[in-house]
Amino acid sequence: MTPSSLPPATRHPWTPLLLGLIALALIPALLLAFGRVQYEQSQKTAAIVMDYPALVIQARRFGLEPQALLDRYKKLGVNGLALYEDTIASLEQRGELYLKNGSDLAADFPGQGVKTNAVYMKAATPAIAEALRGRYTIPTREVTIGGQTWVEWPSDPRFLPAGPDTAAVNDFKKQGLVLVYRPYQDDAVPTAKVGADWPDVPFIAFTGDQVIGARTPELLAQVDKALGKRLPAIIEGNIQKGLEDLVLTHGGVRLFALAPNYQNQLEPLDVASKYNLAARERGMRLLYLRPYPTINETEDMLGRMQDLLKRSGVKLETPQVGTFAPSSLLKALSMVGPLAALLLLGLSFPLARLGVIAAGVVVVLAFGLNLLQPFESAALLSAVAFPALGLVLRRSKVTDWFLATGLSLVGVLFVSALGASRESALGLEPFRGVGLTLLLPLLLVALSFLPRQDIRKTIADIYAAPIRLGDVAVMALGFVLLSLVYERRGNATGGSASTFEASLRRDVQDTIIRPRFKEIAAHPLGILGLSGTLPGYFSGLLILAGVVGQSSILNTFSHFHTPLIISAARVFIGLGLGLLLGGAAIWALKYGIRLWNTYGAPRVASARGQA
Repeated sequence: MTPSSLPPATRHPWTPLLLGLIALALIPALLLAFGRVQYEQSQKTAAIVMDYPALVIQARRFGLEPQALLDRYKKLGVNGLALYEDTIASLEQRGELYLKNGSDLAADFPGQGVKTNAVYMKAATPAIAEALRGRYTIPTREVTIGGQTWVEWPSDPRFLPAGPDTAAVNDFKKQGLVLVYRPYQDDAVPTAKVGADWPDVPFIAFTGDQVIGARTPELLAQVDKALGKRLPAIIEGNIQKGLEDLVLTHGGVRLFALAPNYQNQLEPLDVASKYNLAARERGMRLLYLRPYPTINETEDMLGRMQDLLKRSGVKLETPQVGTFAPSSLLKALSMVGPLAALLLLGLSFPLARLGVIAAGVVVVLAFGLNLLQPFESAALLSAVAFPALGLVLRRSKVTDWFLATGLSLVGVLFVSALGASRESALGLEPFRGVGLTLLLPLLLVALSFLPRQDIRKTIADIYAAPIRLGDVAVMALGFVLLSLVYERRGNATGGSASTFEASLRRDVQDTIIRPRFKEIAAHPLGILGLSGTLPGYFSGLLILAGVVGQSSILNTFSHFHTPLIISAARVFIGLGLGLLLGGAAIWALKYGIRLWNTYGAPRVASARGQA
């Protein structure tokens, strides 16, 4: 099955009309892409936010004042702090109150009615005690023991949230630091008081796997009200339950952090590289970090991070987080493009009826997965139709790869126009079915390989075809490779890179925009398949491998939190490398086949002459 032996596409009378509709729909798509680039260029600011409790622990471990250590880190780019809400235990540590277990107090003052299962509080001032007693629904009472006034708590109150350290907040604000406040939740705090004393800071980062009030509508409504102009942080890898409800009202800011145990397994320069990549390529505006176990390692990390961010054009200042709001009218006009492309794809199948049915199934699938949301559904249609369209229309020579690539790049504009929204730009779920963008185009092109004859005869021919051991091996290899590609889709999946690939990625990503490895591999295979160099069905299989490269182009642009220019750079670098490697592969394969066929021929001829 060489490219020339594959059934040609059907030249349907509607082809010029459908191509014209695609071209017209490109105009609003281009306008939307231009607006997105403008928005993204205005957002290139970030804050390096240090976890303040971790900084305090490190400072005390090395005999330093926290402010002195903070000043050292500020010179290396740290311009923000994350402050947690106080607890009663932290007030005790600062000496603002004193707690004693009832059993201990009873031993000191026997016979004075001390409850051994209670906890007793003595505050530095009556105002502190009164404020804490009125903060919770827990019943307390004031008692006199040993001539001193105590507040009796029926259970240990140490872990109850106690509001912000206002003095510290004001001090850090005077220093010009970007502050991220991290409140706690406890059922002992009445709903009406939740968030009432949050400090005037720009960002709120909730702790745990859910935002405060995620399980209680009334409490979530109170949190939504309490946020005011503050933006909730969207923590990559931990989309907290209830967060999307808050983002719908307030927007959000993307936050990147590494788990401390994972960070400490990495070299400081590797950590700096990851944070730079997050800010440059994933729209992270809050770079949340904790110090290494040693100050020297922390300073190495910060120094490298500051240098990389400067080279990436990311300014270290209070993040300017705007609202991305593309025009709904332009989106509606852009929808014509993918619908026309999918119809053209179906009508161009050698078996046109099969093509139309396949196109209809894709439409039903796209709109069903996206719950009839028009723009998200059309974005999925774009990501499926355009990678397949070029290789269905033409696939008889190497230059047809340029047509396929050109149509894929046209599809990029429609995916961006229809899929980019405020939520998807913040890294929340874009359109549903992104994983199918790597599988459906492959299936559509494979169906277009069916000859123009009764499909029942084709099925019978396939069933009766003899299978050799080599065929089984090739099919097994293809299945393994396809499974690997699908498993490793996206930014964070269950698939893992090899040690060599991970090392190469680190070296490349600090200097250029790293292309996707599946594209570097798939583009040369597609070019090689279109050349018809290999015999039998190998060319057809290689063309299908090339479809994976085309699909990956659209899949790359489905990461809407990545700036459009960054995705474009990644794709074009991959295309350039793929084209070079494809040309080299054709030459090497032809040379290898010629060598295989001619090796030993002179000796055979000589032996025959001597005989």
